[in-house]
Amino acid sequence: MTGSDEDPRVAELRTAVSRLRRELAAHSAEFPDRGIAEDELAALAAMTNGGAPEIPRLRRSLLLIAGAIGSVSALSRGLAEVRDAVELFGEPRRR
Repeated sequence: MTGSDEDPRVAELRTAVSRLRRELAAHSAEFPDRGIAEDELAALAAMTNGGAPEIPRLRRSLLLIAGAIGSVSALSRGLAEVRDAVELFGEPRRR
């Protein structure tokens, strides 16, 4: 997809993930699960480049990121924005 035909949910997720990645990179304090958060944010960023992401995978990444950085108050707003963007995709379809 390009520009005008891009899913706005994907664009919002991409923006939120990019912002949180920048905030995490600028956060000088080390914490045990930082690598997990960085890896999952990279995975989310990659998913936004490939069209419609898989909802179960989005939710799994969100849970891992929240578990990794949820106690870092300086990153709470960025995490909330990523969570809100993931929530735009709704529930996965039942088979």
